[in-house]
Amino acid sequence: MKALVYRGPGKKQLEDVARPALREATDAVVRVTKTTICGTDLHILRGNVPTVAAGRILGHEGIGIVEEAGAGVSRFHPGDRVLISCITACGKCENCRRGMPSHCEQGGWILGNTIDGTQAGFVRIPFADTSLYPIPEGADEDAMVMLSDILPTGYECGVLNGAVKPGDTVAIIGAGPVGLSALLTTQFYAPAHLIVVDLDDNRLEVATQFGATAVINSTDGKAAEKIMALTSGKGVEVAIEAVGLAATFGLCQEIVGAGGHIANIGVHGTSVPLHLEKLWSQNITITTRLVDAVSTRLLLKTVMVGRLKPKPLVTHHFAFDDILKAYDTFANASRERALKVILTNQFALGGAAGG
Repeated sequence: MKALVYRGPGKKQLEDVARPALREATDAVVRVTKTTICGTDLHILRGNVPTVAAGRILGHEGIGIVEEAGAGVSRFHPGDRVLISCITACGKCENCRRGMPSHCEQGGWILGNTIDGTQAGFVRIPFADTSLYPIPEGADEDAMVMLSDILPTGYECGVLNGAVKPGDTVAIIGAGPVGLSALLTTQFYAPAHLIVVDLDDNRLEVATQFGATAVINSTDGKAAEKIMALTSGKGVEVAIEAVGLAATFGLCQEIVGAGGHIANIGVHGTSVPLHLEKLWSQNITITTRLVDAVSTRLLLKTVMVGRLKPKPLVTHHFAFDDILKAYDTFANASRERALKVILTNQFALGGAAGG
């Protein structure tokens, strides 16, 4: 089968590799019909995720069809259409039982990290019963791919950790796919004002279409000043960091009001300053989180009834064989006006399943 293989910092190749096989009774092998590329994959390629070894197949998002199921799998059978969660959960360990499967003792974020991932023709899914979701009849497949990672991430790490309440003023720093997912799901809680900050006017235009009440291009370095003016000097109740840079985390510290929340989503590859000399007395809460994907079922229901409409997050489509071109498009998002890209395996369109 074809697969996108990480070969060390800055190196990736589309290669022919062996198809995965069942290893444990609780495994399933899924034929990947659609997958995508995540900002985390770019962090890996920059060498910022040392747990990813050279030779690893990347990818932790996608949908597909169950090809094989181990004897211990009871909820899924060959031929079932499934959504692949970015988080693998055994469902039995202490952390899973605490509602924190991101730190599952045998799983967590392992796909495309410590085991081979979804940017391939087939993928092995450990603990299939608790790591896959059935796709309802009539579901839009592109929307389903958005439920693998970015929608739960924006919702859990940004909105829930930020404790958004009706009437709040919320600032989302970063209008990439995860920031926009936070923007979409924040609206479940009826905030009064939604401010989105980014360097890219195209993404800010999309943010406006998605419900932002104000957008700020931070190129001039005056985003904090503008947000404080919009809030009459009080700052925001919730600042959601969705970039993963010292500058953007610093901006959150500048704009959060007394009693507010800073909810970090971004993947930080280096240390960032924490200005406790200013914040120690401000009664603020700072949260971090790796997505647990415990909200996937809830979000799936909202998509199916049309309350949540993630399909506009998808801007580009590629055949899987063009994945290197897709990476170039995604890595140059501003130039290409790209958000999420969808990669479709050709056998899903009637070609050979073994390719």
